[in-house]
Amino acid sequence: IWLWVTKILLAKRHSAWLPAKPLIISKEDIRDNIVSYNDEGGGEEDTQAFDIGTLRNPEAIDDNKLRRDIVPETLFMPRRTATARDNTDVRDFINQRLKENDTDPTAPPYDSLATYAYEGNGSVAESLSSLESVTTDGDQDYDYLSDWGPRFKKLADMYGSMDSDKDS
Repeated sequence: IWLWVTKILLAKRHSAWLPAKPLIISKEDIRDNIVSYNDEGGGEEDTQAFDIGTLRNPEAIDDNKLRRDIVPETLFMPRRTATARDNTDVRDFINQRLKENDTDPTAPPYDSLATYAYEGNGSVAESLSSLESVTTDGDQDYDYLSDWGPRFKKLADMYGSMDSDKDS
């Protein structure tokens, strides 16, 4: 029995010294889903490692647009659209176009007047504006602030000085 135990222990130790057999034996076993990640960076230098055709949305392609990634087959002359004549005053031309666009209800952008912080008239809460809520200090009595103790001394001095300024 001792001989068998020794033989098994030696066999286990000997197999631990042997290098492990690689999982991928040849380069042909590497498929598309196994990628070598040992390259660093990749940033802007790697611009050819993808197929632009698979990234393009065929429904969003507008055939009438000029492509900027290839040289155009035919050169188009830029269209002149309703420009001001040489003898026309530029200001009049711009004002005319502004009037046309202002009166055209279908012209974008579809702006509307957004009034913020409008509280309305006749509210029972009246105005919430801090500028309109300021009242005259003549009818206010701040003498009670000095009775609140040392924590409110600065506040009492501040409002107390206002009263003394009015008296002088």
